[in-house]
Amino acid sequence: MILSLYFKLLLEFFKIGLLSFGGGYATLPFLYEIAEKYDWYSIAQLKNMIAISSVTPGPVGINMATYAGFSTSGILGAVIGTLAIVLPSVIIVTIVSKIIDKFKSNIYVNAVIRTLKPVGCALLSAVLIKLLFTSNLQLIGVLFLTAFIISACIKKKDPLFYLGTAAIVGLACGYLNIIGV
Repeated sequence: MILSLYFKLLLEFFKIGLLSFGGGYATLPFLYEIAEKYDWYSIAQLKNMIAISSVTPGPVGINMATYAGFSTSGILGAVIGTLAIVLPSVIIVTIVSKIIDKFKSNIYVNAVIRTLKPVGCALLSAVLIKLLFTSNLQLIGVLFLTAFIISACIKKKDPLFYLGTAAIVGLACGYLNIIGV
């Protein structure tokens, strides 16, 4: 039974690593599907994974795989999730590095890459919409998000500034909710 769980973890995260193009947030549709398919973690935990993985140093997708693996099966699950999500990239990069000159000017490869970018955006948008409809939205959070987006478009500061500020504002709002203000 336990080996079956580890094998499922390995397969699911290998699939995520193989099929998620566009950075760490491109893993979200797959993680959402896992939350619905298995009882490894809930949608609420997925939201926490996104938040924690976004502010934790390192690639977001790998952080989320580690967190999901850990919440599923402890430290061994975290190791399996992390290795499984990285393994497809290691295999592909190793193969491509051996034959890179043949692919540099291939119109089909360039067409596939140009197609994957909007597909990744569409997948992220779908997850955003699902999360918005399943979230308990609060007006203050929506206002701060809007303010951060507008500020980011106007000021063009480092994204870490906005992450840090959002974390401080979130903690302050959470504290104020706890004490009843």
